Amino acid sequence: MRNKVFKGVLIAMAIMFSAASADAQINTTPAEKLVLETTKGEIIIALRPDLAPEHVKRVKELVAEGFYNNVIFHRIIKGFMAQTGDPTGLGSGGSTKPDLKAEFTDTPFVRGTVGAARTGNPNSANSQFFITFAETSHLDGQYTVWGQVISGMDVVDALNVGEPPANPDKIITMTLSESGAEPDSTQ
Repeated sequence: MRNKVFKGVLIAMAIMFSAASADAQINTTPAEKLVLETTKGEIIIALRPDLAPEHVKRVKELVAEGFYNNVIFHRIIKGFMAQTGDPTGLGSGGSTKPDLKAEFTDTPFVRGTVGAARTGNPNSANSQFFITFAETSHLDGQYTVWGQVISGMDVVDALNVGEPPANPDKIITMTLSESGAEPDSTQ
């Protein structure tokens, strides 16, 4: 009798665990991604609202307005980062929206990390952002991380270098998607 009760409890626990797992899968939504069609190809960035909800909200607002379409990559430093998001192309502009407060975390800047560009004031991020080419630990905890390139680092690697580049590449269109590519091997 004791074994039957024990077996029954195990079966009931297994059923509850299975049901809980199924519910978790049903409630899971795909991560939102940005798709950047550039003059060099496609870059896909997974958004990280868990790290920087206000920065992600801002980027999504600007994408919906078409703000980033036809904006150049105005600062490309090989081995460090590629920067964009200034409609003037000079590196000192931004959107007309108010600057954002820093959302610093201990998330490390590794190859493909997307961070909010800012001035010397930690609370001055607006529309500009950068993508790191390699680990850049000196930025850790100093800049807001709001995304990660999951496809297209080969495209980022191919961007024309300069501050600004003589022949700058640009974002042709930037859109939001709930589906997209899986991480690629160019990371």
